[in-house]
Order: sequence, then structure tokens, then C-alpha cells
Amino acid sequence: MNWNEPKFDELAKQDFLRAEIVADLRAGRYDGVHTRFPPEPNGYIHIGNAKAIWLNYCIARDFGGKFNLRFDDTNPIKEEKEYIDSIIRDVAWLGADFEDRVFYASDYFQQMYDFAIDLIKKGKAYVCELTADQISEYRGDYNTPGKPSPWRDRPIEESLDIFGRMKNGEFPDGSRTLRAKIDMASSNMNMRDPIMYRILHASHPHAGDKWCIYPMYDWAHGLEDSIERITHSMCSIEFENHRPLYDWFLIELGTYRPRQIEFARMNLSYTIMSKRYLKLLVDRGHVTGWDDPRMPTVSGMRRRGYPAAAIQDFLSRAGIAKKSNTIALEVLEHCVREDLNRNAPRFMGVLNPLKVVIDNLPDDHVDFLDAVNNPENPEAGTRKVPFTRELFIERDDFMEVPEKKFFRLAPGREVRLRYAYFLTCNSVIKDSQGNITELRCTVDPATRGGNSPDGRKVKSTMHWVSASKSVSAEVRNYDKLFTVEDPMGQEKEFTQFLNPESLTVLSDCKVEPATADLKIGDRVQLERLGYFCVDLDSAPGKPVFNRTVSLKDSYSKIQAKK
Repeated sequence: MNWNEPKFDELAKQDFLRAEIVADLRAGRYDGVHTRFPPEPNGYIHIGNAKAIWLNYCIARDFGGKFNLRFDDTNPIKEEKEYIDSIIRDVAWLGADFEDRVFYASDYFQQMYDFAIDLIKKGKAYVCELTADQISEYRGDYNTPGKPSPWRDRPIEESLDIFGRMKNGEFPDGSRTLRAKIDMASSNMNMRDPIMYRILHASHPHAGDKWCIYPMYDWAHGLEDSIERITHSMCSIEFENHRPLYDWFLIELGTYRPRQIEFARMNLSYTIMSKRYLKLLVDRGHVTGWDDPRMPTVSGMRRRGYPAAAIQDFLSRAGIAKKSNTIALEVLEHCVREDLNRNAPRFMGVLNPLKVVIDNLPDDHVDFLDAVNNPENPEAGTRKVPFTRELFIERDDFMEVPEKKFFRLAPGREVRLRYAYFLTCNSVIKDSQGNITELRCTVDPATRGGNSPDGRKVKSTMHWVSASKSVSAEVRNYDKLFTVEDPMGQEKEFTQFLNPESLTVLSDCKVEPATADLKIGDRVQLERLGYFCVDLDSAPGKPVFNRTVSLKDSYSKIQAKK
């Protein structure tokens, strides 16, 4: 490929990562682009991980290269098959096409072991018998150089022998480690004889029981990229100080070396971006699971109803930076709302039903009215909505003694029913406790379709559903999981800022009968109420709707203030 073509000049202008890659290609350092997303399977991936996924995939796509999904599965104690399966599913759903390239660090364990033998033979690694606490003590700190382990100059043959016995399971957990011999006085703490292997008698979710020594992340990570011939290893900024160690390993081994480039993590307001703390929420029962629609996991967002295309749009808008930044949650919701406004079909539903009886219609009246499926897409067509003598409207759409700016239904007042008729409230029925149970109304038959032939106007249009033809549903209204923008930046533990109103369940909602044909995962707009997604807890004849986002767009107000 001719990397001097003008299209690559345009790519270089997009961000500093693409600019560096174009420079590498034009300098002949690499003859193509091969990227990867290397998750540790110790939890479900979240929106912060999604940025890394989409970045690595799009860069490979833009340069006509390849993109791998590769599990850094070096710690069997924290890793599970459930997490592996969820990550494969979520990366594919997000749209990052890894084709058939799903790899595992554990597939390279033998190669890594052989590489370790090479370093021992070169006098660049040794078996150490210090405890974990002693290693930490000997390491020193940023103001104090470390001191060498008593086993640092252990004879090569002795280290080879003990390392082989470690592999064969002769020693208990934590009794010995393999360490690189680098520089105990280095200003970079990562270079102070880092641990390469530790003993763990634990079953591995992918490799099974074959191994009882496991490579440390810093030893494995660069080797994995080297083995897979990754050209550009895009890492978040906290790995910048690890880069000299990755390079040292590969240089000492004399093997292929990718180029690592760091970029800033993305933070999202009212959210936490740590699998460790997300797992804590799950384990303590603050949420129902990793896919709880309040969670910032890709699985949770999918279940809530966020379209993959909307997340892609959000990640593109978030951009690529060299310093950490926090994006307003409203930006993500804006992207979701824009996508659903274009693509989600419209239905009517009533969340807090109040019965309306139309006295000037017969008991068996059924009228099928035309309703628009999506005004943003004329090709979506129309549907038939049944109109009967008894209806449900929102309880909040009626006020017996209306306030000054309340324009919806009240005694003696006329309103428009969406797609239907002008409706007038004539009387109010209450129970023995004074609660309103029913409204007695009339319609103007001449206003069928929602317009008056004499040109009179009404100030409000209300949604409704037929009482006899509607479907009962549960609606779960979701809000922010936390009450503060930065839950981790507070003096108290982040769980102290969980939003007690992040989930409100309404169990006696009514939706129009056409919703019975919806499938799990389908997204809709319930007119005047918001965008919703059919949840996996739905049962035949009893759908469950998760509110994805409200209709109100607070992002526009944020933009207007800038």
C-alpha cells in the first residue's frame, strides 16, 4: 500500500495516535497495522473499555489492517468463563469485528516459559525466595533505592533447576518467584527486579490444570503483542511507566517489538470505571448483576436499550486525548436519544392509569385509528390503534382543581386524544376515601383523527390506551446510579453516594396491543414518556420495559451554556 496517499494525510489529522502511525508507516518501521484489545477476564467490560475497543478496531479498519481480541488471562484466581463469554459477546455486539481472531495469553504459556528459561540462562532472571512482604520492603520507594535480594546472584543452574520444579508443582503457593534481574536502584519502580512468575495451584478457566505457575501481567503482556505481531500497542496512560519494562524484556530476548503508544482514559460523570468496584456493587447486592441496566457495562447498556451505533457515536465524539478527561453523562444520553429518535417505533402506553369512560359511545364500541409509527421516518408507515368506550390516561394528566399553567384534562375542559377525538370531562367518580377512580367524559365525533372541522383549538394533546384491548406491563424507570458526578473523588466510600431512586418499578402499566409483537431487546418510544427497551425478564403477555432515556434532552442546555 502507498502510505503517501493523501487519504493518510487526512487520517493523520484526526488525532495524535493516527498521526504517529502514519509517520511509522511512511518511515518503513512497519508495513501494515495490526491492533488488539487485550482485556483481563476478571469482570464485564464497561464504557471505558469500549473506548479502547473502538479505538483499536477503528484504527485497524482505517488502515486496512487487522484487529485481535486477546484475553490477558494470567490470573486464574480472579478470572471466570462467564467473563470470557460476556466479553466476546459484548465486543462483537459493539461492532468491533475481530473475525476469527480470538486469542488467549494462556495459549502462549509454554512459549512464555521457554522465554523465561532463556532469560535465566542469560543471567537476566533468577528464582527468589523472599516473601511478598519482603519483596515489597526490599523494593524501596521513590526516595529510597531498593536493595538486592539474597538470591539475586543465585547460580544460573540452580535457578533453572528450581524454576523447573516450580513448574512441576513441588513448592507451595507464594514460596518462590521468578524475578527479572534489572536495576534495584532504578527511578522507575517497575524496573526494580520485577516478578515474572508466581506459584498458584489454581485451575485456569481456559488452560485447566496444566499449570501451577502463572506469568505476571507485565511479563506476559509485551510477549503476547510480540507473538501476535501487533504493530501498534495502544495502552491507557497508566502503562506509560511500564513501557520501558516491556521493551527491556523484548530487547533481551531479541524478539519482535511492537510500538506502544499511550492515550488517556475516558471518565464518565455519575459513573465509576473500575471492574474491581463494579464487582463490589454486584457482590454486595447494590445492583442485580453485571448486566443491571444501571451499570456502565456494555451488557448493562445493551439491556437498558442503548443501541451499539449510539455508543459508537458517543465514543467518536469523546475523542482521543493525552490527559484524562471526564465526559458528561448527558452527552452519551444525547447520542442514544438521537439514534432512537430516528429508529425507534412509536407506541402509546400509560404508566399510572386512570380510567376514562366515554358516555356517548356504546359499550361495545371499537374504532381502529391510524397512528404514525415514526414521524422521523415516513417509510415506517402507520398502525391501527383500537379506540373503545373505556380508556386509560395518565393520572398526572388530570387535575380536579387545575393550577394556573395546567392545560391538560380537568372538569369541563376539552383536550385532544392523540390520533383520536376531542374529549371533554363531565364528572369525577371517587371511592369512599376520596380517591379519584374514574372520569366520565364525552367525545366530539366530528373530531375523529384529532382535528375540529370548525377550527376550534385545544391546549393539550394526551396519550391513552384502550382499557379492554391494552396489554399489562411492568415498567422500570432508571436514573443515574450515583448522586454525585465523581463518586470516587469523595471523602466517603463511593457506595455512600448510590442513588436510592436509581430504579423505580411500576407494575400496573398499560400499553397498546401492538406491543405484544415486540421481542426482547426491541426499542420503542412510548409517546410523551420516553424511550424504552423490552427486558429479558418479559414473559408472554406480560412485557417488561426498561426506560432507556427520557425524551428531555439536557445535553442541549449544556451546549447552550457554552
